[in-house]
Amino acid sequence: MSFKKGALYPCNPATTRGEPTKLSSSKDKIVYTNGRSVIIRDLKDAAVAIAYAGHVQPATVARIAPSGYYCASADTSGTVRIWDTVGEDQTLKGEYKVLSGRVKDLEWDGESKRIIAVGDGRDKFGHAFMMDTGSSTGDIIGHSKTINAVSIRRQRPFRAATAADDGSIVFHQGVPFKYDKTIKTHTKFVQDVRYAPSGDHFASVGSDFKVFVYDGKTGETLGEFTDSPHSGSIMACSWSPDSKSLVTSAADCTVKLWDVETKEAQITWTLGSGVNHQQVGNTWTEGDSIVSLSMSGDLNVFDKRVGDKPARVLYGPQKAITTALPQSPSTFIVGTADGRVLNHEENGYEYVQGDAHATLVAGLSTSQDGKVFSVGLDDRLREIEGKSYTPATFTTSAQPKSVAVGGDSTVFVLETEGIEAVRSNQKVSDIALKYTPSAIAAHGSVVAVGGEDQKVRLYSWDGKTLSESAALEGNKGAISALAFSPDGSLLASGDSSGKIVLYDVKERKTVTSRWSFHSGRIHSLAWTADGQHCASGSLDTHVYVWSVQKPMKNVAIKNAGPGGVNAVFWLGEKELASAGADGCVRRWSITFHA
Repeated sequence: MSFKKGALYPCNPATTRGEPTKLSSSKDKIVYTNGRSVIIRDLKDAAVAIAYAGHVQPATVARIAPSGYYCASADTSGTVRIWDTVGEDQTLKGEYKVLSGRVKDLEWDGESKRIIAVGDGRDKFGHAFMMDTGSSTGDIIGHSKTINAVSIRRQRPFRAATAADDGSIVFHQGVPFKYDKTIKTHTKFVQDVRYAPSGDHFASVGSDFKVFVYDGKTGETLGEFTDSPHSGSIMACSWSPDSKSLVTSAADCTVKLWDVETKEAQITWTLGSGVNHQQVGNTWTEGDSIVSLSMSGDLNVFDKRVGDKPARVLYGPQKAITTALPQSPSTFIVGTADGRVLNHEENGYEYVQGDAHATLVAGLSTSQDGKVFSVGLDDRLREIEGKSYTPATFTTSAQPKSVAVGGDSTVFVLETEGIEAVRSNQKVSDIALKYTPSAIAAHGSVVAVGGEDQKVRLYSWDGKTLSESAALEGNKGAISALAFSPDGSLLASGDSSGKIVLYDVKERKTVTSRWSFHSGRIHSLAWTADGQHCASGSLDTHVYVWSVQKPMKNVAIKNAGPGGVNAVFWLGEKELASAGADGCVRRWSITFHA
C-alpha cells in the first residue's frame, strides 16, 4: 500500500478584534497566516494551495519576495523564517530572532535581498537585515510605541516608511536604512502604510479615519483624501498594479476605491453591518483582484467593474476542525472549534445556514436518509438538511461529547454521565452510566460506548431502551474513538495511548491488537466501503491506513496535520481526507496492493 498527496483545502485567515490582519499577494496568489500556519492560495485555481507549518509560535505576517522564490514569515516570538516557495518541501533558508516581541509586519526590498521586520519590542521596534546572513542593514528608529506596518520603495534609491501606535510615520533613507524624519499627519494609531509599485508615492491610513498620500522619494505630504471619508478605523490600504488607485478597508464595514490623482472615492462597497463584517485587511493582486478580509475570516474578492457587492467570497474554517463527515465523493461537511459548520463542494466552502452552535462542535453523524446531526458544547443537538439547519433544536441535559445515529434514525447523544436517545426532536429514553463515557458509535440496533476505564460496552436498542449486552476488553488507555465497519461485523476501538483494537462484534472477541503504531490519542477512525481497510487520525499528527486481512501491513502518512489530526474520512474507495488543528483539509490518494 502507498499514498500520494492530493489537494489542500485551506483555512481562512485568523483575525483579532480591533487589530489589522496583514494580507499580501504575489501574482495571483494571496498569502496570510492562521495559527502556526502560513497559507499561500491561488485565486485562479482553488486546488492550488500551500500550508507552511514551520513556526513554533503563532505566525503573524508573511510576504513573498518580489523574485517569487522565497517567502518570509514571522511570529509572535519575534522570529522571522525565510523559506523556499518552489518545490514541495519548503526548505528553510534562514531563521532569525529579530525582535523581543511580536512581529506585526515585514517587507522585502525590490531586490529580494533585504527585509525590514517591525512590531513590539523592549529595546527596539524594528530591525533591518540581509535575508541570507541576517546581518544588520541599518537602524529602524524614531518610534516610541509598537510599529504596526512597514513598506519599502521597490526602486533605488531605497526608502522605507514605518507606521506606529504613537500616531507618527517615520521616513527612512536607504541603504543602509537610517532615520530621515518623522511625519505627524495622523492624530491616532497609524494602522497601515504602503508604497505604490511605481515608487512615486506611499499612502497611510489610521484609526482617525484618515487617508494621506506622500511623495515616495522625499516623504513630503501631498494631501489627504477628504471626499466621502470612512466612518471607522481604517485597517489596511493597498495600491493597484498601475499605481493610480488605492483601496482602503475599514471597521465601518466598507471598502473604498480611490483615484490617487483626484483624491476622490470612485466606488464604496458596503459589506453588511456588525462586528463580523468589519474589514480588517486587504491586498490588491497583480492579476487585478482586490481582496478584503472580514472580521469573520471571509475573504471578499472584488472586481472594480462590479460596484455593489463582492464578485465572490471565499469562506473557510477560521479555527481548528474538530469533526468532519463525507457526504458524497466530492462533498463533505466540517465542524469547527468556534461552533461553525461548513459544507464543502467543488467550488469551495459554504456556511450551513441558520442559527449555528455557540461554541465548539463536538460531533457530527448522519442518518440513513441523509440527515446530518450535530452536537456542540452549547448543549444543543441540531439537524441539518441540505445546506441549512432545520428549526429543530434539542437541548441536552448535560454537556454532549459525541453523537451517533442508529438504524431507526434514533440519535444517541453521549454526555458526561450518560446517553440520551432522541427521535424527531423528542427524548425517547435516557440511561445513566456508572463509568465515565468517552466515545460512541452505532450500527443498526447495536450501540458501542467506550469508557475512560479502557472498556468498550455493547448495548442493544429495541426502540425504547438501551440494555447492555457485552463488555470488550483489550485497549490500554481511555477509549477515544470507535467505528463500526459498514456491515457492522467489526468494531475498531482507538484509545488515548495510540493503540487500536479490532473486535468481532458477533463473536465478542479480539480480531487483532497489532494496530499500535500511533504514539498519541486516536481522534478518529474511518472505514472503506468494502470494510477491508480502516484509517486512523491521531494527536501525534500522523494518519495510518490499516488492513483487516493483513494486520501488519499499513500506510503511514507522517505529519499529515500540524497540531494533530482530529478527523479522517473517505471521499471514495481510494480517496482519504484528513483534517485537524490547523483548520485545513488534506486529500490523499491511497493505493492498495493485492
